[in-house]
Amino acid sequence: MHPAYFDTYFRGERPDGSWPNSFAVLSAYATTGSTWSRERNVSADEALERALRERGGWLHRLVGYSPRTQHEEPSWASEMSLVEACDLGRRFAQDAIYFVEKDLLFVIQCDVPDRSMLVDVFSRRLDPA
Repeated sequence: MHPAYFDTYFRGERPDGSWPNSFAVLSAYATTGSTWSRERNVSADEALERALRERGGWLHRLVGYSPRTQHEEPSWASEMSLVEACDLGRRFAQDAIYFVEKDLLFVIQCDVPDRSMLVDVFSRRLDPA
C-alpha cells in the first residue's frame, strides 16, 4: 500500500445532521502514482458524482489532502457497504478507497476488500473547510 494513503487528511463543511455510522470516501482523480490531465480528473469526478447521486442516499463533499506534500483532490463521502465502495473504486480506476466505521478511518485496496489497514480516528483527520 502506498505510504501517501496514510498521510491523508480531509477538509469539508460539517454535514447537516450527523455522519452515518459507516461510509466510504471515494475519489475519481488519478490514482496515487498516476498523472492525468486536469480535464480527465474533473470529468472522472463529475461521473463519480453522477453515479453516487443516481444510487441515492447520504452524500457529502470532502477534499482529501496531504499536509506534507500539499497535494489535494476532491472526494465524496457516501453511505454504502465496503463491497460496493470497492466495486465503485475499481469502476473509477482507483487503487484504494477509504472507509469509516464508527469514526475509525481505514484504507482498503479495491482488489482486496477483506484486508483493511487502520489509518487513524476519522474525526482527527477532518478539518473544517
